[in-house]
Amino acid sequence: MPEFRVTTDHLGREVKHPLRPQRIVSLVPSITELIWDLGLQDEIVGITRFCVNPREMFKSKERVGGTKEIKMERLHRLNPDLIVANKEENTKEMVTELEKDYPVFVTEVSDFESALNMIDDVADVCGKKEEGQCISSELKNQYRAFLEEQKSPEKRPKVAYMIWKKPWMTVGGDSFISEMLEIAGMENIFKTRDRYPVVTLEEIQSASPDFVLLSSEPYPFKEKHLDEVGNAVADAKIELVDGELFSWYGSRLLRSFDYFRNLKKRLTF
Repeated sequence: MPEFRVTTDHLGREVKHPLRPQRIVSLVPSITELIWDLGLQDEIVGITRFCVNPREMFKSKERVGGTKEIKMERLHRLNPDLIVANKEENTKEMVTELEKDYPVFVTEVSDFESALNMIDDVADVCGKKEEGQCISSELKNQYRAFLEEQKSPEKRPKVAYMIWKKPWMTVGGDSFISEMLEIAGMENIFKTRDRYPVVTLEEIQSASPDFVLLSSEPYPFKEKHLDEVGNAVADAKIELVDGELFSWYGSRLLRSFDYFRNLKKRLTF
């Protein structure tokens, strides 16, 4: 018989789960990649259709639906002994339904510090505590090194970071992405707003950003959108950026700081 333990998740819920889960379903793309990188390739049995990294995993694992709606019959067939979810990525209704039959560990990430805590906690609940601490320690080292390299500019470049169109949506100051923008040396012009506000191109123009950053996700901005935004926000430079390196709060963060260095050079802050 497997050994069990009780762990408190990020919502303060007590979750009884196996000491070493063998059938893990992750409903959070960045956390799915983290679990894979913890060395649990075989233990992952189910993912969402948005869990695209690494590609090897995406091609080989059962997809149980999206982050907001899953196909319960597929999940039941997998019979997971641990499901990992996230307060923002998934819905309360989904968690309520799933926890009737399975242990569901719900995470919450709002800033870089809580991302580090999440890495440690997910690794612990998955039976890979030491491996998780290695990842979070490396991230702390990279973060410190990156900050030490940065000269204090007299003026941070002002940016609008776009995540959607129809309607146009950006990020508020209480989002994880906004903190990553600040860490990267930029000022979010919509930092006084909450979460993911809807804005107009006219509002962006009025805020006079130095750059408008078009993220690769969740909306897949492409080259064709550069002129559309540039024509409306005439005084700003419009750039495409890798959204995963601003918004994925798992092990992909290990790639973020080098990306920020290169982005800084490309944007000539």
